Amino acid sequence: MSKVIESLKWRYAVKKFDTSKRVSNINIEKLKQAFNLTATSYGLQPIKMLILENKEIQEKLVSHSFNQPQVLQASHVLILCVEKTVIKDTINSYFTSVKAIRKTADEILEPYRKMMLSSFENKTEEEIFIWSKHQAYIALGNLMTVCALEKIDSCPMEGFVPKGYKEVLDLDKLNLEPVLILPIGIRAKDDIFADFNKVRKEVSESVISIR
Repeated sequence: MSKVIESLKWRYAVKKFDTSKRVSNINIEKLKQAFNLTATSYGLQPIKMLILENKEIQEKLVSHSFNQPQVLQASHVLILCVEKTVIKDTINSYFTSVKAIRKTADEILEPYRKMMLSSFENKTEEEIFIWSKHQAYIALGNLMTVCALEKIDSCPMEGFVPKGYKEVLDLDKLNLEPVLILPIGIRAKDDIFADFNKVRKEVSESVISIR
């Protein structure tokens, strides 16, 4: 069986991290790259990732995470955020980068830029936020897969209070809205959940082939 499938079978939502161990700087760099290379709609990357490695701050966040202890136990906590920026500025910045990196002519880029601006101009702030949040979920899945491949344990969480995280981390200053968190580290030897068999449907039940 392939390394990818074996790694995904190895992965589980860790309930207890080994507080004496930390994720290496090399692996943190890999996760940074993986996040930055994540596919996003239109390639606009309307999300940012905070990497928290500060036990004092992590402890403060536990009460805003429904008292889930993994937030404190983890080597690092990855916090996926939506940028609260004007979408027009994000689009224009993207096309500036495209032109600089690919040397694409304006006559080719301009129709595409106008199309993208038009597709967003009638959307509400809430609709754009929901669209941006969907991109964070794509990044979360990508990060979890890379973690599994690199034997980094993780525990994806939606269960936290964004307002509390914003206050503790002063995220308004960064114009960010936290939407997902991913504590990472090394599983504790006495985490009984590590040995539980995965409960999944048969592939034939979850996948439909159309030919």
